[in-house]
Formats: sequence, C-alpha cells, structure tokens
Amino acid sequence: MTRSKPKILIYGYGNPGRQDDGLGVMLADEMSQWSQDQGLDHVQTDSNYQLNLEDAATIAGFDLVIFADASKEDIRHFRVEPLKPSEKVEFTMHAVSPAFVLHLCKQTFNCEPDAYLMHIRGYQWEFMQEATDDARDNLREAVAYLKQYILDYLKPKA
Repeated sequence: MTRSKPKILIYGYGNPGRQDDGLGVMLADEMSQWSQDQGLDHVQTDSNYQLNLEDAATIAGFDLVIFADASKEDIRHFRVEPLKPSEKVEFTMHAVSPAFVLHLCKQTFNCEPDAYLMHIRGYQWEFMQEATDDARDNLREAVAYLKQYILDYLKPKA
C-alpha cells in the first residue's frame, strides 16, 4: 500500500496594513506561489488578520501545520518552535493563540497535527502597507528555511 503525501498547511496571520505585522501573511503568500510552482498540491496556505476558533476545523485535515506571525522579540531573523495543545486562552493582539487552536482541534475533532509556530522578527508597526527592509530580509530567511524544511519533510522515511 502506498502512503499518500502528508498534507501541509502554512497559516500566516497578522495585519499587512501595519508594516511588519503582516510578515506571517507575506510568508503564506510566498509559500503559496512556491508550492504552486513546485506542483505541491498537498501543500496549502491560509492567512488572516488573526486566528479564530474556527481555525481548529481548518487545521484538522492536515498532518503538519506551520503557523507564522511577526514577532517583536529580539531574535535573529526568525525562530521556529513546536506547539503543544494548550487550554490557556491568551489575550494578545491576536485573539486566539496557535496552541489554543491546536487544543480545540484535539478536543473537537480528535486529531492533533504536528504543529509549529514560526516567529519572524519585525521592527515597525505603524499604519503603513510596506514592511521594513530589515523585516523583508528576515522574511527571505524564513521562506528559504521553510522551503527546505518542507522538502525534507516530504522525503520518504527509511
């Protein structure tokens, strides 16, 4: 029996109208074009201003989910961390945390995809459409990393 390719979702969130806050959405856009160009129809993208409770249903059909968001943390380019379901509701600029969405997915749909959060370093958060040059550099680094990660993830396991 042949194992089908794992379904992958890249979910970027943030506000593209607030400079670097849109880095997650920009990452999803770039990865969407790349996956189409590569013929990777099992790699999908989604984006929104913020995560919502309904996103638990969205992620339920995937084997791997990469959430991507801009970060004010003092990190070099980007950071990726594994996610575990969490009942904790965090009140931040984004209404629901990725860990809470993962918790809802597990509780409601009895499934838990592998999930990671990619933080992409941002610098400016004013009401403007353009991301800063430094943030765009960080985005390029994050995109390059994620492309290679996905290609490695898709390689047949020995």
